[in-house]
Amino acid sequence: MKTRIALLLLAVLSVVPLFGQAQQAPPPSYAPDQLDQMVSRIALYPDSLLAQVFAAATFPDQIPDAARWADQHHYLTGQDLANAIRDDQLPWDPSVQALLPFPSVLDMMASDINWTTDLGNAFLAQQPDVMDAVQRERRKARDFGYLRSNEQIVVGGGPHITIAPVNPGFIVVPAYDPGIVFFAPRPGFFVGGAIRFGFGVSIGGFFRPWGWGLGWGRFDWGGHAVFINNARWGRTWINRGGYVHPYAGVRRFTPAERAPERHELHERTERERAAPREGRRVEEEHGHGRGR
Repeated sequence: MKTRIALLLLAVLSVVPLFGQAQQAPPPSYAPDQLDQMVSRIALYPDSLLAQVFAAATFPDQIPDAARWADQHHYLTGQDLANAIRDDQLPWDPSVQALLPFPSVLDMMASDINWTTDLGNAFLAQQPDVMDAVQRERRKARDFGYLRSNEQIVVGGGPHITIAPVNPGFIVVPAYDPGIVFFAPRPGFFVGGAIRFGFGVSIGGFFRPWGWGLGWGRFDWGGHAVFINNARWGRTWINRGGYVHPYAGVRRFTPAERAPERHELHERTERERAAPREGRRVEEEHGHGRGR
């Protein structure tokens, strides 16, 4: 009996280190050209939106559900949307909830979850390198004449290229082809039309709990730091299992605590229920809606 117990104990002790090794998987390592390609589709987002995308990408398993919720509630805006986010006791990290006003961004992330996962892992493991990749891509777009200040954005031309909305309370979501704006234009090509700003999202004080507001989501490009909700983002590959970023105005709910969707802020019409995705996208590209 003692021999059998001793053998069983030995077997258990031999398995424990394997669990520890699984928990401490080595961080991924991406080459500069891989990071350039990875960030190319979002590198020209305004800094405040880009910071939120990076943070949310570190929770890729939550993105598909959040994208569905945002699509189902596309008819809500402003304070009504903020109230719905609170009332539904959503179980996702506040960094993911911060993108709910941007259904098109969440849809893009959910539709290519492998890319989103890689982006989040790179941001966890190689944050300075990811930020440098953004700057390389922005520099290309600027030097080739595509990225310029206009009625919607202000492009800072210091040692690091910044992108800010002209109106801090209205976040524009640029649409562009990475296969065009990061390469020299062919002769006669109109570079002014390569980046479109057809829609945006009004971000007022009602979204402050999720880190929106002037200066609350930003980059210190020179110091390789990202600030979300006015606090430096400290989640890394090593501490990703236990790090909790401060969101004083957001109560965190577990999936088990989530209540049924209770808000009755708006009655959806039959037309809204039946509206095809493409119809809404065309409408929003002409300046209507919340930014699909």
